[in-house]
Amino acid sequence: MRIPYENLKALNKPFEEAFKLKFNDFLNSGWYILGNEVAQFEKEFSNYHDENYVVGVANGLDALILSLKCCNFKKGDEVIVPSNTYIASILSILQCDLVPIFVEPNVETYNIDPKKIEDAITSKTVAIMVVHLYGQCCEMEPIVNIANQNKLKVVEDCAQAHGAKYKGKLAGTFGEYGCFSFYPTKNLGALGDAGAIICKTEEDYIKLRQLRNYGSEKKYHNGIIGYNSRLDEVQASFLRVKLPYLNEINNHKKTLASIYQSNLNENFIKPIIDNDFDNVYHIYNIRHKERDRLKAYLSANNIDTEIHYPVAPHKQQALYQLNNLSYPISEEIHATTLSLPCSFAHTENDIRKVVEIINQFN
Repeated sequence: MRIPYENLKALNKPFEEAFKLKFNDFLNSGWYILGNEVAQFEKEFSNYHDENYVVGVANGLDALILSLKCCNFKKGDEVIVPSNTYIASILSILQCDLVPIFVEPNVETYNIDPKKIEDAITSKTVAIMVVHLYGQCCEMEPIVNIANQNKLKVVEDCAQAHGAKYKGKLAGTFGEYGCFSFYPTKNLGALGDAGAIICKTEEDYIKLRQLRNYGSEKKYHNGIIGYNSRLDEVQASFLRVKLPYLNEINNHKKTLASIYQSNLNENFIKPIIDNDFDNVYHIYNIRHKERDRLKAYLSANNIDTEIHYPVAPHKQQALYQLNNLSYPISEEIHATTLSLPCSFAHTENDIRKVVEIINQFN
């Protein structure tokens, strides 16, 4: 039997009956946009993080865009961002008429290297966008210190880090803004697009609520130039079903990851383990110099894998103006990384089977 990389139908099967009840409640309510379900999810998500302010938005990209817009940066201002992130991080910067300044990651953690950040700061730098990649937090203590010393905003891209911690503190609670995607494959996944922003101040909270809703806090009164980026009432209701199980989902993925960690042979570069970091393994990735041949070998043996991500951002056609730049650490990661099955729908036996087959690769 084939082991899929992800099976969303199986993943959501335990929640199916609760989803149906929520959907019936939604139909019977007659309230479809920015209603009680969104308000209650925002409250519950803020309680999970022990924060005061959460604003639900349409998706993770919009969470990043609206957070940057909230800052009133000037056109041409610079935002530091890791050179190996998913394209959404960079798109958010570009769509706000800002300039992305790439900083290489630590090759062992795949997250932005704090030691390289200060060299990238110029008189135009206004923010650091950290990306907690694959489910492991960035090294936030030195990053926040650098930001404070240079009066920079910190925007956290937490799309892959729901429930992840650094030194006991949750991703999304370090910077001015914690931006989340609830795309269906995330550890806390909706059944469509959805997102949210954690912010620190009531002023930002009010402004973000305006930004997501045409610049309006009061119906038909538009105080600022805004967007249409509202968290859908149905998706909010589904997220409310799954949020109480987030820690269980994360713990299951950690258990699967521990099987890989303990049993994969030394031919593969595995994620590092550090007591300061509580990795939730949104993605369990390994690296191998013959990644493409390894991927084909696993597929031939009925194991599906993914690559996160096959092309470095500065080599993407959409960013053609950056194609001549060189970020060798990022390029090395993109050329060698492979994501193995590790989801809430997989069993321990599934993972042991993957280990048995992959260890025979030569």
